[in-house]
Amino acid sequence: MDARAIRAALGCWYDRNRRDLPWRRTRDPFAIWVSEIMLQQTRVAAVIPYYQRFISAYPNAPALAAAPEEQVLAMWSGLGYYSRARNLHKTASIVTQNGVFPRDFDSIRALPGIGDYTAAAISSIAFGLPHAAVDGNVRRVIVRLLNDDSADVHAEASRLLDRKDPGRWNEAVMELGATICMPRDPRCEECPVTKYCEAHIHGTQESLPSKRVKPAPERLERTLLIVRHRGRMLLTASSRVKGFWDLPEIVDGNPSGGIRPGVALGWFRHTITHRHYKFVVCEGRASLDMAAAPRSEKQYRWVRQRKLPEIALSTTAKKALRLAERVLQ
Repeated sequence: MDARAIRAALGCWYDRNRRDLPWRRTRDPFAIWVSEIMLQQTRVAAVIPYYQRFISAYPNAPALAAAPEEQVLAMWSGLGYYSRARNLHKTASIVTQNGVFPRDFDSIRALPGIGDYTAAAISSIAFGLPHAAVDGNVRRVIVRLLNDDSADVHAEASRLLDRKDPGRWNEAVMELGATICMPRDPRCEECPVTKYCEAHIHGTQESLPSKRVKPAPERLERTLLIVRHRGRMLLTASSRVKGFWDLPEIVDGNPSGGIRPGVALGWFRHTITHRHYKFVVCEGRASLDMAAAPRSEKQYRWVRQRKLPEIALSTTAKKALRLAERVLQ
């Protein structure tokens, strides 16, 4: 593999073709860190509006650390993988206590929620440190360049790394994987390093890297209950997303104590990884004892309906409430 030629060709291509993404307009490690965490398991197009709102609300670590966790989760709502938001909040407190964002790989790697890839991305982009960032896009590019599904991708990525400008190089390889060297139908005719790509030369690019075996899908049905009483709504701690609130639900035909289903309003589908849910939405009724209590057992919470936008509601609760609003208009 001609590392020098690949660096030159890919670097020129990146300078001409890179997307204008908001986190590429800064070298602030805080902003780069937020973007990298959001981009984990999430498409760029979905991240952009969340990133812009998040940075506007929390422009630095002290602002994020000072915010209540529930508010941070509400701001994150819809992005999924909510442990990322909790780790952001926790890390912001650590950075605030230390007074500065760490500037070396090991210290960045030690922060909650940060692995090898994220530490390499932050340290190279924000501080110009020579660490190769290997995500799914980079792995695909390396495996195809070598035509070797068993390659030591980290070692090869480090060998290819442009140590004069590691941040630019890491972003260039990721950009190539995201826009040209895609999992399906790679656009080899537009690739700046096609002539160096062993997979393209041997016609194996479509089959590399080999596909991972996905878990078998589960199909589940639940009933969500919209329980109102004197301008309040009953919520329960979500069993699916830690730190969020959901509507009370019926599982396998068993209603929660003191709550009974009423009129069915409709249903919707929702998928979380390999679990495919059908949620039936019903009006619900609470027992007099539960309705009278300002807050019943730990698992339940009565909330003024006008305060719902301030609560970290699960995506399923939001979908159910939107469905009910359409039906009851």
